[in-house]
Amino acid sequence: MNNSKRYKILITGGGTGGHVFPAIAIANAIKAIQPETEFLFVGAEGRLEMTKVPEAGYKIEGLNISGFQRDNLLKNISLPFKVIGSLLKANKLINKFQPDVVVGVGGYASGPTMFVAHQKNIPVLIQEQNSFAGVTNKMMKNKAQKFCVAYDGMEYFFPSGRIIKTGNPVRQMISEMKSNIATNQKKFDLVDYKLTVLVVGGSLGARTINESIGAGLQQLTENNLQVIWQTGKPYFEKAKQQADAFTNVKVFDFIKNMDEAYDVADIIISRAGAIAISELCLIGKPIILVPSPNVAEDHQTKNALALVDKQAALMVKDIDARNELIDELLKLINNKEQQIILSKNILQLGIPDAADRIAKEVLKLING
Repeated sequence: MNNSKRYKILITGGGTGGHVFPAIAIANAIKAIQPETEFLFVGAEGRLEMTKVPEAGYKIEGLNISGFQRDNLLKNISLPFKVIGSLLKANKLINKFQPDVVVGVGGYASGPTMFVAHQKNIPVLIQEQNSFAGVTNKMMKNKAQKFCVAYDGMEYFFPSGRIIKTGNPVRQMISEMKSNIATNQKKFDLVDYKLTVLVVGGSLGARTINESIGAGLQQLTENNLQVIWQTGKPYFEKAKQQADAFTNVKVFDFIKNMDEAYDVADIIISRAGAIAISELCLIGKPIILVPSPNVAEDHQTKNALALVDKQAALMVKDIDARNELIDELLKLINNKEQQIILSKNILQLGIPDAADRIAKEVLKLING
């Protein structure tokens, strides 16, 4: 590869951690191969990327764009003006930055930016994290040169000749995770003779999962289990009160070093976001997924079913969780054979070097 050229790469998208963190991981992987590369991120004003991208050391510009509001149609009156304004600003940014390639990771801001890039004959690569493609990415299906995906069957959304299965980039702490169970058990104040259940509903928590666990603490204790419970900030105080009577329940609003929590867990209960699932595929523990019902096009249920169909995970619907989650967990605890099958099958789905694979595809597009 020609190292003398200084590449310019524009990465666009965001809105949630599931879009933002893969975008940063892709930039880091490209930088490791081509250290002189210049990056510009384009996100949506007021969203997560506007703080997380600068924290990672990259420059970002924001578009005044938002998605279609299904629950309040009046809020959509300004949408056409926002789209026009975003197209004009994206055009201005691209003219100024002159990128060699545009990488779209999904989210509102990626639509106008990728559309303008296509109009200017700048190659576009889309990284689709989910098993069911997002609206913006589907709209670009005939305009992008490459689609880097994490699931099989994506020919349903994109031209099959342009699809590359790369997997989803995950946090470095997970892809490079080393097991040290005894040390990590001490960090969480756990004992080594009890099975450990890790409950995690994302950084903001998951109300249904939290309420289900809170109501089942007595049962979990009676079954000699210990629990690491990441509640998210909104539920943290209530969970602390609920867990006060149980020495076997460790409550956190947020766990920074997730690799340590994954390491000590015997069984994991989680939402079914694409990046969470990609991490869990590398961890290889038995999991119960409770998909969030509050995401566009029910992505999380489709992500979960992609694993369930391969006997790589169990799923409890959000609507059923309060009645069924604890029972499903206890059944799994008592079924060692099923635990082994789930672990074996989920490990086969993990792709640890996804960010590097995507980085190489981006650079190939530049080098034509």
